[in-house]
Amino acid sequence: MFRETLSKRGVRVITGLGKYFRQIDKNRNGFLSQEAFKEALKVFHLEMPEWDFESLWLILDDSKSDKVDYGEFTHAIFGEMNEYRKAFVRKAYKKLDFNKTGSVPMVDVRKCYCAK
Repeated sequence: MFRETLSKRGVRVITGLGKYFRQIDKNRNGFLSQEAFKEALKVFHLEMPEWDFESLWLILDDSKSDKVDYGEFTHAIFGEMNEYRKAFVRKAYKKLDFNKTGSVPMVDVRKCYCAK
């Protein structure tokens, strides 16, 4: 049910949730409590019966930490990237990591990326 709702409303809901998560994450640790997550779903009109929410929470909080991060959420919704997308990301990363350091500072990303 949850996936069907998201698939109808698309990427804008997911990106909107991401922005909202960052806004309500007061201590900037990337994690949300169960109550904050429930409130975020309500704000985006993704309410569900309590038993469905509990099932969703069990999937998202697989580490049993009583909190969930946005990465876990998107992974649970979208799953793994297919091989084509993985290859594309690897290719882009190799271009960005022109110093071959294994990490890409934001300065290097800015040199290579134009949002226009």
